[in-house]
Amino acid sequence: MTSLGAISHSIQLAVAPVFMLTAVASLLGALATRLARIIDRARTLEEKLEAEDIRHELEIHAELKRLRDRGRVVNTSMILLTLSAVCIGATVMALFLVETVSLRTNLIVPWTFLGGVIFFVLALLVFLVETLLAGRGLNFGRRGRFKSTKRP
Repeated sequence: MTSLGAISHSIQLAVAPVFMLTAVASLLGALATRLARIIDRARTLEEKLEAEDIRHELEIHAELKRLRDRGRVVNTSMILLTLSAVCIGATVMALFLVETVSLRTNLIVPWTFLGGVIFFVLALLVFLVETLLAGRGLNFGRRGRFKSTKRP
């Protein structure tokens, strides 16, 4: 049987990775919001195409392609963040089990935490790619230079 002190110590050890989980959850929320905005914009453009009330059909198709690419990048970042959360969660569980049940999981703790950090950093890099793609799609008043593709 484990003492109350050992359980208290294991909870203290597990607190640090929980802060990392909070960062992962916050970034997942931000990415989910970005993905929702991408989907909303794509639906609006698709509705314009279906209504045949468009002036710049080629421009709309190009923007839809950019939105699809951005959505894929956001999804990739979300997958990496989920893998990070799984690794960090495994770290928390292993730290708790080391102290409470005396399992020899202490060899796995550095690898699960390092895996979580690596996935988190990769997710941040992929998020950077998405923000660069989003910025590249901005026109800043250059929309007027495209000719209409709508047929009379």
